[in-house]
Amino acid sequence: MTSPVCPFEIPDAALLSAAESGTLGFYGERRTAVVVGGGPSGLMAAEVLATAGLRVDLYEHMPSVGRKLLLAGRSGLNLTNNEPLKQMAERFGRAPLVSEAVRRYPPSALRDWAAGLGELTYIGSSGRVFPVAFRATPLLRAWLARLNALEVRIHVRHRWMGWAATEDGKLDARTHRFRTPVGETRVVSGDVTVFALGGASWPRVGSDGSWAALFTAAGLDVNALKPANCGLHVNWSPTFVERFVGVPVKNTRVSVGEASARGDVMITDRGLESGPIYMVSSVVRDAVERDGQCAILIDLHPDLSAEAIVARLSSRRTKDSATNFLRRTLGLSPVAIALLREATRNELPSDSLQLAELIKAIPLTIKSVAPLGRAISTAGGLKFHELDDHFMIRSLPGTFVAGEMLDWEAPTGGYLLQASFSTAVAAARGAIDWPN
Repeated sequence: MTSPVCPFEIPDAALLSAAESGTLGFYGERRTAVVVGGGPSGLMAAEVLATAGLRVDLYEHMPSVGRKLLLAGRSGLNLTNNEPLKQMAERFGRAPLVSEAVRRYPPSALRDWAAGLGELTYIGSSGRVFPVAFRATPLLRAWLARLNALEVRIHVRHRWMGWAATEDGKLDARTHRFRTPVGETRVVSGDVTVFALGGASWPRVGSDGSWAALFTAAGLDVNALKPANCGLHVNWSPTFVERFVGVPVKNTRVSVGEASARGDVMITDRGLESGPIYMVSSVVRDAVERDGQCAILIDLHPDLSAEAIVARLSSRRTKDSATNFLRRTLGLSPVAIALLREATRNELPSDSLQLAELIKAIPLTIKSVAPLGRAISTAGGLKFHELDDHFMIRSLPGTFVAGEMLDWEAPTGGYLLQASFSTAVAAARGAIDWPN
């Protein structure tokens, strides 16, 4: 099968003759690139590099590549988001280099890329963008076929063990040590390197964060890896857990200080999960780290004011039970009413105003968040002051970094994959142009 045409915009220099384009090394040989990491960022970097004419070897420590992409595909593979580009770029405001990468390789480019692999995309009602197939497998299969056509060599079960040293004991940025499937050490060199080793969430798919210690040992400044887009732990009563685990509380608003998000909240045996929880989880995480705990508020009726709720509550008849009354007048579900009781130790206020205020702001105390291994994504990573504007490590010329290894975080909704792909394209283009 003929591989689809790669839709990347390669810098003009790469479109010139090989001798002029930089695809030849200093001694007239074809330039070589080492890509470390076989997730979405690593595969994307390998494709851009190979399309520009470099000879690419990609190393992955798991038995196969693209595992995190397949994991994301279990929920439909949310590739990106259709919100205006300016608004999307602002999602990465604390990491302007990522914002610029997204502007240069925006959602439209990512959707064109997917279409070039035979996977058309559609926009969901929330603005999230998915493949029509609603799976990752067809896209990954076509992608690997393209990489094979580009002669990208993929080496699995090769764990990066750090840089090699020169004869005088200094770090050799161009040379890497890998542990092979048989436990031997393999030394590999390349003209340029792109690291795309991921964060530390979902380590069973390969991103275990072990690279952080090696980068730190090399003198690079790495922010501690932390859970992002994660669940919140709540100390539920056994009865509440037994009855309501896996039951969503519909149409809520979750607030933490000035941060808030709206949607359904899922009850778990450990606490709370789902979109609105993930949206505020970074604020909660930081507060727990700083203060040991954090208070969140859950509004069970975000479309009604407290005054409107009081008006409805005033119609209560003496023979009505609290549960039936709340269900009948406000449409609250059993799990929502149980959440009210859980927060008050089963002592609901009898005063209408106090009950309305509780419905609008159920207080829950969070003392911990889900651990890094159970988080959707990772915060922390290599700090941006270590990089130049092309994602190259300043102290290691010819070495570039992309994806979740970098110190940024974004909400769910397609932003994580979009930024991972965009930074991979930016890092690979930086490697193509270097040292020009």
